[in-house]
Amino acid sequence: MDREELHHRQIDLRFYRLASGLYEVVGRLVDTKRQPFRRQLAEADTPPGTPIHDIAVHLVVDDEMQVHDAFASMDATPFSICPGATATLAPLKGLSMRKGWNRQVRELLGGAASCTHIVELLGPMATTAFQGLAPARLAQINLPGSEAQRQAKVDSCYAYAAEREVVARLWPHLHRSPDRPD
Repeated sequence: MDREELHHRQIDLRFYRLASGLYEVVGRLVDTKRQPFRRQLAEADTPPGTPIHDIAVHLVVDDEMQVHDAFASMDATPFSICPGATATLAPLKGLSMRKGWNRQVRELLGGAASCTHIVELLGPMATTAFQGLAPARLAQINLPGSEAQRQAKVDSCYAYAAEREVVARLWPHLHRSPDRPD
């Protein structure tokens, strides 16, 4: 297939354990172009490979995924005013990165309230934190007092569908035959 790359967006998400016992999830977004690009209001072209956006967002969370701190940095932006958006993350402190997180983020930081790219990163950052904390959750889910966790996991995604093999093997009592209605 003949094709020419015009734009490259890199998104890097990482999860860390801090010495304090808290965790940090970091999202970074970098946009580059393969050819010179004239940004709006710019007096010269941006050379190929030079970041147009280089934005990092940091969230410090606990093991319940409650946000204790939120901050951002912008090493490259299309406008000189953009770094002002790094000061818009304070409303995230105290929120839980659980059900409703993306909705809350859009309500608090959507549109002109913050940076579109920061908002874009915050959704996958929540799933990265969820995956980062997965070993602890998985260690608890099969303990005798964790039936509610097991029930909540069933039908939470394709693999954990009640009629599929994963549920049949892990929790036969929660398995539902594909031909048996609820």
